[in-house]
Amino acid sequence: MKLLRRQFLYLAAGAAALPAVSRIAMAQSYPSRPVRIIAATGTGGAPDILARLMGQWLSERLGQPFVTENRPGGGHNIGIEAVVRAAPDGYTLLLVDPSAWINATLYEKLNYNFIRDIAPVAGIILLPLVMVVHPSVPAKTVPELIAYAKANPRKLNMASPGIATPGHVAGELFKMMTGVDMVHVPYRGGGAALTDLIGGQVQVFFPSTSLAIEQIGAGKLRPLAVTTAIRWEGLRDLPTVGEFVPGYEASAVLGVGVPKRTPAEIIDKLNREVNAALTDPKIKARLADLGGTALGGSPADFAKLIADETEKWGKVIKSAGIKPE
Repeated sequence: MKLLRRQFLYLAAGAAALPAVSRIAMAQSYPSRPVRIIAATGTGGAPDILARLMGQWLSERLGQPFVTENRPGGGHNIGIEAVVRAAPDGYTLLLVDPSAWINATLYEKLNYNFIRDIAPVAGIILLPLVMVVHPSVPAKTVPELIAYAKANPRKLNMASPGIATPGHVAGELFKMMTGVDMVHVPYRGGGAALTDLIGGQVQVFFPSTSLAIEQIGAGKLRPLAVTTAIRWEGLRDLPTVGEFVPGYEASAVLGVGVPKRTPAEIIDKLNREVNAALTDPKIKARLADLGGTALGGSPADFAKLIADETEKWGKVIKSAGIKPE
C-alpha cells in the first residue's frame, strides 16, 4: 500500500511539473518558424522603421525570419487588435507606439483593453519632440511665446500631424499647463503640417526632431525647446520646455509587446534580445539618426511606463475634449 502511495505521489509530482518543463522547452526551441512583427501604421514612419530594424536583429540572433507586417487604419486600432487576437505563442509581436495609450481614453469603446490584453516585452526608444515657430512669431524663448500668446489669444495657429497624435497632445499639454489659447489645426501627416508652418499658414508646431532638424538648420524654423525631461544631444544648446514650465514632459515612446498569456520564458527571451540590440553600436547609431534615446529595461519597466503614459495622456485628452476623427 505504501509503495502504491509513493508511486502515485511520484507520478502526480511529475505531471505537475510537465507544464513548466514544456514551457521551458518551448522557450529553448523558440522560434522554430517565422515571426510577424505588426506595425499598426503604414510604411516609412517610426514604428515601421523600428519594426524592420528590430526584425533584422532578431532574425540574425534567433535564426528565423522576423517579418514586418504593416496593418494601418482605424487610428492604429486595427493593427493592435490583430495582435490582441493572435495566439499567445510568441509568433506575433506588436511594435507598440503612443497610439496604444492615447486610444485608451480617446475612444469610448474599443474591442480590447491594451493594458489587460498586451504583455509588455521591452521599450526600444524615446523620441523627443521639438517646439518650433515660424520666424514671423516675435518670440525667441518659451516665456516670450507664452507672454505673446496670452496677449494675443487665439491668434496663433498650432499645427499637428493629426487628431490625438503625439504632436497634438504635446501641444495640448503645453496649452493646459500654461493657460495659453492657440487654435489647433490638424493635418494628415507631419510633412503637410511642416510645409504650412514654413509657409506661415500656421505658427507653432511640436514635430519630431527628425522631421524638423533640417529646416531648423536651414533657418526656416525657430526652435524654442525640446519636450523631453532632459536636453537633446542633437540640439545641445536648446533648453527643455520643462525648464520654463515645471513638470512639462512629452515624448513618443515605442517598444515591443505580445498577446497576453504568452509564456514568460518567451517574453524573457525576447526581452534579452531587445536589450542586447540596444547596446549594439550600429543599432544605437540608427536610433540616434531617428533623434531618439534607447530605452531597454525589463518587461515590468515597460509595463510601468505604459501605465504612466496611459494615465497622463488620458487626463490631457479629457481636459482638452479631444475626440477621434
